[in-house]
Amino acid sequence: MYEPIRSKSVHSSACETDFPHRSREEELDIQLAGHLAALLATTDELGLDAQARRIAEQVARLRGAPPVRHAGLSGADPAALHRRALALAGRALVVAASRADTAAAILAAECMDAHTAALRDTQLVGAS
Repeated sequence: MYEPIRSKSVHSSACETDFPHRSREEELDIQLAGHLAALLATTDELGLDAQARRIAEQVARLRGAPPVRHAGLSGADPAALHRRALALAGRALVVAASRADTAAAILAAECMDAHTAALRDTQLVGAS
């Protein structure tokens, strides 16, 4: 009376696919490396060599290869760059904390402190 189904159902679960999936930890590594790479570009533009070197080490550890360094300058306002770096360091801190990466979390927190202090100094200079 009924004909058997001869093709795969469109309702089959996504787990039955043949392509490899990344683990949550791998996804967090990729995300953290991306945030740190963006922070590195901003830090390079600000000319903070010591901080940039430490960030580059963390990116290399996460990616398994040294990061591509920022070659050009955008000419952006330093205060805007510090605000961007502060936001990127905050994102990196959240991801580092969620993956329990103490070294990256400490580095991100230190970057946040440094950029907050730089913004405070910029505001004091601008108020004079």
